[in-house]
Amino acid sequence: MECPRCQGSLEELSLGEASTVSCPHCAYADIPVEHDRPPEERESWRDAFNRFYE
Repeated sequence: MECPRCQGSLEELSLGEASTVSCPHCAYADIPVEHDRPPEERESWRDAFNRFYE
């Protein structure tokens, strides 16, 4: 198999029943990831100080 990023040869990596392919040349890994994160709630300075002093 060829790497979709650099056309190098892919290696298959397995751990137990899970397996994936990886390219040792460009570090491509065929691992699904989720790039959407929930929005972070910002902490006010007052809440941070209160948490610190508790």
